[in-house]
Amino acid sequence: MKEVINWLTTDFSNFLWSYVLIIMLIGIGLYFTFRTKFVQFRMIGEMFRLLGEGAASSSEKKGVSSFQAFCISTASRVGTGNLAGVALAITVGGPGSVFWMWLIALIGSASAFVEATLAQIYKVRDKDTNIFRGGPAYYMEKALKARWMGVLFAIIITITFGLAFNSVQANTITSAFNNAFGFDPVWTGLIITAVTAVIIFGGIKRIAKFAEWVVPPMAGMYILIAIYIVAKNFGELPTVFSLIFSNAFGLNEAVGGGLGAAMMYGIKRGLFSNEAGMGSAPNAAATADVSHPVKQGLIQALGVFVDTLVICSCTAFIILLSGVYKSSESDGIILTQSALSSEMGSWATIFVAIIILLFAFSSIVGNYYYGESNIEFISKNKTWLVIYRIAVIGMVMFGSLAQLATVWSLADVFMGIMAIINLIAIVLLGKIAFAALGDYMKQKKAGRNPVFHVSNIPGLKNVECWGADEKQSLKKDA
Repeated sequence: MKEVINWLTTDFSNFLWSYVLIIMLIGIGLYFTFRTKFVQFRMIGEMFRLLGEGAASSSEKKGVSSFQAFCISTASRVGTGNLAGVALAITVGGPGSVFWMWLIALIGSASAFVEATLAQIYKVRDKDTNIFRGGPAYYMEKALKARWMGVLFAIIITITFGLAFNSVQANTITSAFNNAFGFDPVWTGLIITAVTAVIIFGGIKRIAKFAEWVVPPMAGMYILIAIYIVAKNFGELPTVFSLIFSNAFGLNEAVGGGLGAAMMYGIKRGLFSNEAGMGSAPNAAATADVSHPVKQGLIQALGVFVDTLVICSCTAFIILLSGVYKSSESDGIILTQSALSSEMGSWATIFVAIIILLFAFSSIVGNYYYGESNIEFISKNKTWLVIYRIAVIGMVMFGSLAQLATVWSLADVFMGIMAIINLIAIVLLGKIAFAALGDYMKQKKAGRNPVFHVSNIPGLKNVECWGADEKQSLKKDA
């Protein structure tokens, strides 16, 4: 067993990330970018308008608003990957890995648009809560008529996000608090576990409310600190950009193998952070109560930009400006704490501990929901959901105390397999998302608030939530 795990986390993982996923993520992202006529760039203004509209209507919605769905997915995205993951990528892959993070976000946001739009089209209404749910497993079953594929995806995402990644998030919190305050990981873990239990047993509405209240202020605080550090070191910015680009493309790096390391770690940590094309965020996107699927597709594409181009860049600039990445420290979160402390003083270690608590804990909640949605896809028996919730709570406590190098490595492998399954599905179904975008643009040009109906796309089948009854209720909301 040990030999199998070693092979999975070394040879197989390197092959997966060095060849298969780099080609698929960039190639498919470029394909979607061209087919949507650069939707992630030309409709950036519309994305912000829709986000503001969703935030304004959040309190009026009986279900989950588009803004709350955005916050759930951002809660999952904005976590360990933004602080510890970026630091780890720079330490192992060099400053050039930051460029590859940016690139995968710019290209991948088109994939995020397609998968979120598909999740909206093929969502279902939960009979118990009357709230929408959906995601890749659902469009694999309904659109591709491949339930086996959906079940496989559902199992992998539940293990990867609900269990493995939640262990990583909990471990990062206890490490940060131990470094900042000397807190015993046992007590920190018990507190995290207890609060997690209260939130996840409260259902999707409690998760949505938690994400809506926590995500915007925590991201805002971190961005303000980063802006201050960048402004304080403004004269050094050209050097930092030069370091990033020269390391990403430099001849020495290409000859020495550093270019490959920068690409692999930049794309791996970029995908771990922004999740574009991976198939996780569509589970949150499907919960939104909107009048047209493309609305949530655009909002989710914006989420990729917020995660990588804004928050990951904040961490990268803090680390590169401080110069601490040259040290031998390999623990990502402690490296980020050291970088902030060198710029802001010793209190910054405490600040990062609090920020990572908010970032990583919000990820635990967001990750949990991805598993819940997919457990319900596999089986309607509520017993499985209770077992899953208990397993999540157990893994949060386990992660608080364990050494997680192997868990992280295995999660990388599962994340890669999950991304491959989803990317195949969205390539096969991309034309449906393109048609939905065309319908949205047609209605916008006619001066209407776009409202979707199944008949808007000829030949569209197995769609539950966009029929005549649904259309009437959405018109009222609009």
